Amino acid sequence: MALIDQLRDRLTQAVAAPEARSLARGLDVTVAFVAGQQAVGIVCSADGPMIAATPGGIDITLSAAENEWREALAPCPLPTYHSFSSIQLRNPNFVVTGDALVIAQARAFLEAIFAHLTIAEPAHSEPDLTRLSGRYHRVRSASSGVCDIYAEAAGQGAPILCLHTAGADARQFHGVMCDPHLGRHWRLIGFDMPHHGRSLPPLDWDGGSYSLDQATYLDWCISFIEQTVGEPVVVIGCSMGAGIALALAAERPDLVKAVIALEAPLRPRGRRNPYLTHAKVNGGWHSAAYVRGLMSPSSSAEDRRRAAWIYSQGAPGVYDGDLAFYSDEFDGEPIAKRIDGGRIPVHLMIGHYDFSATVADAHALAGWIDGATVTEMPELGHFPMTENPPRLLEYLRPVLATLKPPASPSR
Repeated sequence: MALIDQLRDRLTQAVAAPEARSLARGLDVTVAFVAGQQAVGIVCSADGPMIAATPGGIDITLSAAENEWREALAPCPLPTYHSFSSIQLRNPNFVVTGDALVIAQARAFLEAIFAHLTIAEPAHSEPDLTRLSGRYHRVRSASSGVCDIYAEAAGQGAPILCLHTAGADARQFHGVMCDPHLGRHWRLIGFDMPHHGRSLPPLDWDGGSYSLDQATYLDWCISFIEQTVGEPVVVIGCSMGAGIALALAAERPDLVKAVIALEAPLRPRGRRNPYLTHAKVNGGWHSAAYVRGLMSPSSSAEDRRRAAWIYSQGAPGVYDGDLAFYSDEFDGEPIAKRIDGGRIPVHLMIGHYDFSATVADAHALAGWIDGATVTEMPELGHFPMTENPPRLLEYLRPVLATLKPPASPSR
């Protein structure tokens, strides 16, 4: 089959998908997919998205040679060919043109289209959420006042603190926290940062724009460990959670037994854009789509969709505000150089489909920490604990085994 015919067939199937049609609501846009000298278009209007053989009045164009489109249409595309955002932001073989505001408004729809160009693995079994117990804890931060923080835990034994990503909450770790194998020797604890998930803003919040910085983030994590956990912890953090886990090891080694940094960044500049908090862009759709592009096409569509759903529920401006820390402020080099790897084991785990925190970032960070290890996860993306918990657990269990939990539960 000619490439242009294959592309047309895949796009025809994609626009018929229920989520693509749902995310096209309100869009008035024409998108041209150009392969060499030929093109297929999608027109979004009040009647829904439709294929246009000869699109006119084009608003957004995705253009590449036929061989590049073949990579994007492969059963499991290579990194930077796997999503709209990865192509737009990281793939020099494609040219994406269009007004930035229009692209932001269409991003959720375009990510849904790309998610349906390939065939993903079937959904994994559900974690047993009945293993979780949760409650609120009134935590006093030295710099940010008092907040009723929601936390949940599963298992018994030595504590592992799970730190969520920017704009999300501790639900991301349910697939890990509810693993009965880990729960025999570890008590896995996750909490929602103030302004996130089930934790409301601090009691004295004035309604102003939310913005996170490293000092404030450290303060909340230290306060939670001291006031709620009550003993040193193994810290598993992902993305900004990985960054602050490293900062905890550098600043408060007395509170950290070990660090497992999932998708740890070095200097992840450029992740913020003006449309993350914008009156003309649906924040829930856009934030979910912006992170959906970081996930692996080999993870099940259902799990990726749920991972993005958590982001769609974030309060306005929270994801953007977290990126003030993650993308604008964080610098892993001076932090890594201050960690005593002889005292605190550090394990960095990195997915190949992550273009925010990269494989090169992980190896650079490990090079500054004595004894640090890097585990590459070729089939995973930026949210391994959410997009594919069973696969992450296959990598994670051996790492935790090296930390020698108690032979019998301590609690």
